[in-house]
This record gives sequence, C-alpha cells and structure tokens, in this order.
Amino acid sequence: MTAAHQPAPAGMSIGSVLDRLRPEFPDVTISKIRFLESEGLISPERTPSGYRRFSVADCERLRYVLTAQRDQYLPLKVIKEQLEAIDRGAATVGSVDTRPRRPRPLAVAPGEVSPEDLRSDHQVRVARDDLCARAGIDVAFLNELVGSGLLVPGPAGYFDDDAVLMARTAKSMSEFGLEVRHLRAFKLAADREAGLVAQIAGPVAKGRDAGARERAEEMVRELAALSLTLHTCLVKAAVRGALDR
Repeated sequence: MTAAHQPAPAGMSIGSVLDRLRPEFPDVTISKIRFLESEGLISPERTPSGYRRFSVADCERLRYVLTAQRDQYLPLKVIKEQLEAIDRGAATVGSVDTRPRRPRPLAVAPGEVSPEDLRSDHQVRVARDDLCARAGIDVAFLNELVGSGLLVPGPAGYFDDDAVLMARTAKSMSEFGLEVRHLRAFKLAADREAGLVAQIAGPVAKGRDAGARERAEEMVRELAALSLTLHTCLVKAAVRGALDR
C-alpha cells in the first residue's frame, strides 16, 4: 500500500500532508496548500501556537481539489462551489460532475495592440492596500508577485494601473493551478523582448537633434505593440494543437 493510500493520521502537519499528496501530485507545494487555504477551500485547525493541523477530511478535500484542477482544468471558483454543495449535503463527492455544465465566459484580449495603448500620459499612484482591493488579492499573494519580480513598486512604494491589471491577471491564472513561480517564464520572455526593442530604439534616442527622444519613444511603442500582436499569433498557433499531443 502506497503512502498516498494509507490511512491518514489525525492532526497531521502541513509537511505530512505534502508527503502524502506528492506521490499522486508531484507539483504540489506547501505554498500551494497555503494558497488553497487562503481561498477558503480547506480550513485546517490551528494549535494554540498557530501551527496548522490537518484532519483526514482536510487531506481528502485537498486531493479532491488537486484532482479537479489536474484532470478537469476547473477554476477554483467552480471547485469551491462543488465543495460547498457537498458541505450542504446537496451532493456527495461521487455524485458531483466535475465537467463544466455550460461554457463559461472567457477572458479575451484584442487581436491587435495599438501603439497608443502603450502611451503613459500620467502616472497613477496606487498604494499596496488599494492594489490588493482592486485586484482581489491578499498581501501574501502581492508579496509573492513582488518577490518574483513580476511587480516592481516605484521609489516611494506605490504601483500603477498596469500593476493592478497584472495582479488581477496573475490571480485569475492561479485559479487554474498556476503558481507565481510558474509566471516567471512570462517575465523572462517579456524582458528578452524589451531588450530587443531597446537595441533598436536606443541609438535613435542618442541622436543629437531635438526630436530624437520623442522619435525613440514612438518607435518603442510601435515595436512593443507589434511584438505583442506577434506574440499573440505565435501563442495561438502553438496552442492550437496542444490538446492533441
């Protein structure tokens, strides 16, 4: 009998739960378990000193969530609704259909990006608490985004509207099981694209004529818009046959 299917002791630590789940879910981490707790999908008891103690039911609940994410690609919102139905006695684990019953609205981006979309005529100052409220995230998730380099506050510690959109997008992606560390790949790709744009526009900005800086900024916006459209086309082509592999 494997560790994943042995009777689970009551009052398990988060490390013990992780050991039990990893044979079946190799990518699960302590931070993922804590995130699922923060989203209200599990509610382990706490010792007087603040340590989490997981019950058998908590462990099975986690297995249910991770299975639904892995096998059905369900967002956490849908999984939470299913668990709430089970808690109310309106359904049992075996009776819940983990397939979406109807198509849900999908978040979509425009097919093309205009250079004007990348113009920043004024700087908006968004405090940390305001960013969390507007993006629907908690401070722990914000700290993860900052720590990974996905969000960079200004010198005074404020953010801008783009940071709010970025945080909200990262939160939506996390509902599909993507952790902040997984999003680093997007940051690295963006940095490479920005470096290429800088190589082209940099010499223009160093020109001696009066309008050199303005022409370079316009070139950056135009190249960035084209690169975003190209990126969208490449991703679309790449994922078209992803499910058939």
